[in-house]
Amino acid sequence: MPSLKEIKNRIASVNSTRKITSAMKMVASSKLHHAQMAIQNMLPYENLLEHILKSFLVSTPNIDSPLASSHKEIKRVAIIAFTSNSSLCGGFNNNVLKELQTVVDNYQASGVEDIMVYPIGRKVEDYIKKHSIKSGGSFLDLAEKPNARECGNIAQELMNKFLAGELDKVDLIYHHFKSAGSQILTCKTMLPIDLSTESIGTENDRDLTSNVATAKAQEYLRQKDEERVAKVEAVKPLNDDFIVEPNLESVLDSLIPKQLNLMVYTALLDSNASEHAARMVAMQTASDNADELLRQLSLQYNKSRQQAITNELLDIVGGSANN
Repeated sequence: MPSLKEIKNRIASVNSTRKITSAMKMVASSKLHHAQMAIQNMLPYENLLEHILKSFLVSTPNIDSPLASSHKEIKRVAIIAFTSNSSLCGGFNNNVLKELQTVVDNYQASGVEDIMVYPIGRKVEDYIKKHSIKSGGSFLDLAEKPNARECGNIAQELMNKFLAGELDKVDLIYHHFKSAGSQILTCKTMLPIDLSTESIGTENDRDLTSNVATAKAQEYLRQKDEERVAKVEAVKPLNDDFIVEPNLESVLDSLIPKQLNLMVYTALLDSNASEHAARMVAMQTASDNADELLRQLSLQYNKSRQQAITNELLDIVGGSANN
């Protein structure tokens, strides 16, 4: 049995660790709030762009865009993978890396050898270097500070390569932020873009009203989600009096690249919010485990102290009886 001093030292050590995890949880909670605000500020633009794009697509259902045309053979593939620059966020990074490896293995099994990964975050960048996977560049700052302009540059580069025939397909791997306690690992195709009206706006299911991830809060959000009636805006063709210049096709050629830029930026914002949410939950779990460990150590300390006092009393009583 450990001595009282050893137990005391362990209690002090666990207390110190708990202070760190509690502070990290509060920092992650603050960063999550800012990340949620960034998504909230992006939503009006996203919703309006979706409305315009859907309306145009209903008006011209048989549009033929080179960015929506699938190539006959898939030989060259690019993957944009989103992770964080730091750890201590549970399985957030490992889930993305496992999904990335699965996607790469599937492509290689189907005969695709030219695979390039655009790593957003230090964890995925280190991973592809370790596994000798072709990299599309370094974007460490982008993982810490989301930037719409840099996301647009990445999307534009991929669009140019796709149109030039240097790429046959582009995939996105990231965590879709649904709520503070739910982040869904997502792998979807960016190019060729899916222009069906059913596919546009399917990810507008985020809950940005809370950054609490306790069991009770999640149960409340789940019940709230069940009771909520989905309000789907009816998409109607453009009014005949609506003048589009020079023509619908030219306007769509401008809208589709904007939608692709938005896909990359939205994935980055989702990934950023998911990282902070995962770290907040991980630190909350660590703090809870520390509380349980402190309770057990305190009980063990009190038992050992009580045993030591009992032994001393027995020694005194035994000494008195001998005298």
